[in-house]
Amino acid sequence: MTDVTSLPRLTRSNAPKPAVGVVHLGLGAFYRAHGAIYIAEAMEKSGGDWGIVGVSLKSPTQAERLKPQDCAYTALELAPTGRIPHHVEVVQDVLVAPEDPEAVLAVMAAETTKIITLTVTEKGYCHEPSTGRLNQAHPDIAQDLAEPRHPASALGFLVRALQMRRAAGLRPFTVLTCDNLPENGRVVRGVVLELAGLIDESLRDWIAAECRFPATMVDRIVPATKPEDIAALGEEIGAYDASPVMMEPFRQWVVEDDFVDGVRPDLGAVGVELVENVTPYEEMKLRCLNGTHSTLAYLGYLGGMDTISETVADPDYAAFVSQLWRDEIIPGLTPPEGVDLSAYADALLARYQNPAIRHLTWQIAMDGSQKMPQRILTQLAEGLAAGRPMTGLTLAVAAWMRYVGGVDETGGAIDVRDPLADRLKSLSDAGQTAAETVANLLSVTEVFPAALTSNAAFVANVTRAYEGLVRDGARAMVAKALI
Repeated sequence: MTDVTSLPRLTRSNAPKPAVGVVHLGLGAFYRAHGAIYIAEAMEKSGGDWGIVGVSLKSPTQAERLKPQDCAYTALELAPTGRIPHHVEVVQDVLVAPEDPEAVLAVMAAETTKIITLTVTEKGYCHEPSTGRLNQAHPDIAQDLAEPRHPASALGFLVRALQMRRAAGLRPFTVLTCDNLPENGRVVRGVVLELAGLIDESLRDWIAAECRFPATMVDRIVPATKPEDIAALGEEIGAYDASPVMMEPFRQWVVEDDFVDGVRPDLGAVGVELVENVTPYEEMKLRCLNGTHSTLAYLGYLGGMDTISETVADPDYAAFVSQLWRDEIIPGLTPPEGVDLSAYADALLARYQNPAIRHLTWQIAMDGSQKMPQRILTQLAEGLAAGRPMTGLTLAVAAWMRYVGGVDETGGAIDVRDPLADRLKSLSDAGQTAAETVANLLSVTEVFPAALTSNAAFVANVTRAYEGLVRDGARAMVAKALI
């Protein structure tokens, strides 16, 4: 591997910096490959001061990588026909919340800040995925309640900054979540109001009346950046970028046009779909893309496949996911106006097959206890209630159960990354039979709704699927599922 650290460090151009109008909580790869680029393009197209201050809520790594290059970075578009680098300068600074929470709160509470965007993953909202309610036992929420002036969670920072703005006589900001949650605006509004009410009921009432939480649907595949990606990019551009992002050519952002005082960048000018109701888009994407992504991640990983493109290169897996869309997912969806769901699914398969995108099955498999309710379990319960067999999604649940047991099909250890990893492993290990293991995991009420755990046919079917995975392996079970 080429050592590119000796190359000149990537840096910002001499173009004037815009003033800060957006603060982003959770500055990871996805937002820098998606929302930040849309905002940069909106400023180029229509002007405005919408520079972004990124906030790392836990780790200083992103700040350490970006600050030496004045927060500029490369977004590398990975098309099947070639690689296209984009130089991005919209991020103005990166703050590390544990190191300087006062600085984070100050920029969030500043009158010039109009929008707070978030990508903190499903687990970052400190809620119970099965109910949407605030998890008051979460350690970060406990700190937010004990020390509201020194918050730990994204929700705590939102509530405290809004409290500061209210005390200063300022208008609130818009809270724009960019995470894959069904009705994500409603969810974040609910947990923010719940936390605010525990701190100050009058603050809760003010936020409920004045703040805005538009729902969104975001879509772009952004694989993890590896050291070899940084090395290859350095050779291409002749500079060392410590924190580039990799991205597919496709992108989509659907946003409910509901901002405080109507103030926002000119997002419609750069392709953002501004709508009254984002729910049909959310459900389409969560179920068609995220649901099958997770399904392929667990079954692909167990089958020995490293990436999604490698997984769907197997004809059985490609046929399986197409069958899943046709028979189990699309029949339960109401399409957004003008959208052909079958064509949408065909386009998804083509995106999955892009060999330039190395989206790791292990990466997608992370945090499954937080993702499964939204991506798979809700539509599984609805499908069963409607009388559809739902055998493919049932196999996906069984694959997740096998995965969180922490041992792969060759007897090797799986590095399970999940907030409930230890508990899930203990429950799995405690089962002496497949039926006991499945029953133990189904007892996790934070994950599984009563509509499934009380369904005797589902419990029997997921147990049989789990037994098949243990006995025959993932590849064989995928092949057997084909009609």
